[in-house]
Amino acid sequence: MTDIEKFKKNKKTAFLAEEYERLSKEERGILEMSEKDPTVAELAREESDVLRTQKEGILKEMESILTEESAEEEFPNEIILEVRAGAGGEEAALFAQTLANMYKKYADSKGWSFSVVNESKTSLGGYKEAVFEIRGKNVYQELRFETGVHRIQRVPETEKMGRVHTSTASVAILPIRKKTSVEIKPTDIEIEFSRSGGAGGQNVNKVETAVRLIHKPTGIDVRSTAERSQQKNREKAMSILVAKLEVLKEEEEAKKYSAERKEQVGTADRSEKIRTYNILQDRITDHRIKESWHNIEKILAGEIGPIIKAMGRSGRSL
Repeated sequence: MTDIEKFKKNKKTAFLAEEYERLSKEERGILEMSEKDPTVAELAREESDVLRTQKEGILKEMESILTEESAEEEFPNEIILEVRAGAGGEEAALFAQTLANMYKKYADSKGWSFSVVNESKTSLGGYKEAVFEIRGKNVYQELRFETGVHRIQRVPETEKMGRVHTSTASVAILPIRKKTSVEIKPTDIEIEFSRSGGAGGQNVNKVETAVRLIHKPTGIDVRSTAERSQQKNREKAMSILVAKLEVLKEEEEAKKYSAERKEQVGTADRSEKIRTYNILQDRITDHRIKESWHNIEKILAGEIGPIIKAMGRSGRSL
């Protein structure tokens, strides 16, 4: 017996569920008619077979939709990418900008949309911090292992003695889920409005469209400045806050099993040094899976596919 109710409750399958019920009703009518009039039994059986085949097709389609929806809930097609400069001053900010550019070019190559939510730049154009929204098929599934501290070793252009400098930038990948278990009370939120800077023309600077949300219980604050209206920035900031609280909840639960998960990839520990980019040796090493890649120039230009694939394979095997 098919549980048609679960399909009727889902917006994506409701219409198909109605069609399934219509065909079932028609099938019952044909069977009743054949019972009353045995002379049409053969014809009724043929029509019933056709209807049954149609029903099976609709059922498979509905199951496929729910399976895909379930997969999207686990690996959503929308994420927030946060990049922050770490140790190393201006060099760290330039590295953060380089990483953001690397992800943007990779997103472009995948056909994903990549948009700025908020950015704070240094005088040399590096990022103190930047927040982006990326949308596209399998975006979270592919980028989920990028969370952590990235480290670069290079000789800065301003370095006269030729000394190698080490600087860091942190990356956080936050999935935006359609269903959330996080509840936010209005009294827990403090909202600030200000004028947006940067691109957008004169109107952006005259109106207080930029939004900052502060979640008082955790101290998490989120900014959204890129949208043209206050309402849209508020909605964007709220979705990011929910995503951050979801990740915080997952991190707290993961700590309960930290001894078992210590060696696993993707524990979302933002303080963990996950990858080193050694410019002089033209080598990128991921410390979690102990693999290295060469041709840094191409990789930083967006060709990170081999690294993404290796991380995916390692993540599945753990």
